[in-house]
Amino acid sequence: MTLQDSPADTASVPAQTVAKPGPVIALLVVSAFVVILNETTMGVALTDIMDDLGITAATGAWLTTGFLLTMAIVIPLTGFLLSRFTIRQVFFSAMGLFATGTLIAALAPGFEVLLAGRIVQATGTGVMMPLLFTTVLTIVPPSHRGRMMGVITIVIAVAPAVGPTVSGLILQNLTWHAIFWIVLPIALLAIGLGAVWVRNVTETNPHARFDVLSVILSAFGFGGLIYGLSSIGEAASGHALMPIWIPIVVGVVALALFVLRQLQLQKVDGALLDLRVFTSRAFSLASVLVVIVMAALFGSLILIPIYLQQVLGLDVLAVGLVLLPGGVLMGAMAPVVGNLFDRFGPTPLVIPGTAIAAAALWGMATFGEGTSLVWVIAVHLALNLGLGLVFTPLLTSALGSLPQRLYPHGSAVVGTIQQVAGAAGTALFVTLMSVTIASSTSAGASPVTATADGVHVAFFIGAIVASAAVVLALFVRKPVEPVEAGGDVLTVH
Repeated sequence: MTLQDSPADTASVPAQTVAKPGPVIALLVVSAFVVILNETTMGVALTDIMDDLGITAATGAWLTTGFLLTMAIVIPLTGFLLSRFTIRQVFFSAMGLFATGTLIAALAPGFEVLLAGRIVQATGTGVMMPLLFTTVLTIVPPSHRGRMMGVITIVIAVAPAVGPTVSGLILQNLTWHAIFWIVLPIALLAIGLGAVWVRNVTETNPHARFDVLSVILSAFGFGGLIYGLSSIGEAASGHALMPIWIPIVVGVVALALFVLRQLQLQKVDGALLDLRVFTSRAFSLASVLVVIVMAALFGSLILIPIYLQQVLGLDVLAVGLVLLPGGVLMGAMAPVVGNLFDRFGPTPLVIPGTAIAAAALWGMATFGEGTSLVWVIAVHLALNLGLGLVFTPLLTSALGSLPQRLYPHGSAVVGTIQQVAGAAGTALFVTLMSVTIASSTSAGASPVTATADGVHVAFFIGAIVASAAVVLALFVRKPVEPVEAGGDVLTVH
């Protein structure tokens, strides 16, 4: 699938002229749910894959980290893609890549091919959420955005939460290859329905510029940082390919150059990722909180299955069932939270939400060899309750504070920080666990005890970071419509 211009596709249609945008949003929501669900199916399957392919936990974590990292590289491109190409072009290219990657992974004979399939999947997945955000922001009035963002929250938060359950149900009787064989026909069905339902509801800019240097700097920046974090865990198990400071330094330098490049290109409206979105205080604060929340979510999503399987000895189906109530709770909450946001704004939701999520992570820091499943389920429910109160208000506040011309770039920035935070959270939690396991093992601890120690330390540090979010949440306010002059955002509260 490629972004080819054709008369049918390039004829953009202003949002206000579309009589029935519902089918477009519905298909985008369902498609995004499927591709994001695919992100976390590897969590429960990781132990089976490690045994089957003979790899370490730190190496296996790259099936998740590499997926998220690829999206972090792809998503900055979506500001340009959504400005230059139509929704139909972007949709078919994204879902085509996702389906191709799914097929590669399903046929994978070893780790390298499986990772390649995940990376191809991620190139398509990375486009879907910004595409959905931009479409909704364009055609849904501000007074109803909370409700619609509540639906999108199901995609962002619930799909990853129920991923382990779906994976567990599949792995109970089938191999890990089946995860991809089951997803493939769903992706192909979405492509078929898209041919009928997807219409162009945004305007395109055929003169949008594509800056290759920005893409290169973005890839080295995000890639270097996440690779460096992941390498800490690999170093603890003796598998690091290079000194960990090298990719981290490369990442920091490349990101600094990337930011300077964007600031330079903004003067001629040619930035790959328009950083003027951060002139909105509401956007900036919400972005910081999204980083913390996403790191906590994805870090816990990869650690809890490892803990349940390797410490408590549960099989994959039991792991999925333990995690299912949390996903169901968040899904049930999403529409309610969206309605509450439309009525009362973000403050009454974000403050208790961050507090509950932080308390849940402190509870997870108590996990050990003798922890009861009732306590695990209760704490996981609490985490999902807190995150469910936070996601919709933060995303709606961030994106709703921007002028319409910055919607594609705001969506790209939010998508980028979500995936970088998810990758960083995954890398950080696995790194802390791996380092602690190595230390405990060298001190004579059994594998089960060492893993329990590693999980404890990872969640303990995660709880400290999440507690900082509670303080930041006190400053979240409902955004007002931005005031523009000369192409710049003047005041946004």
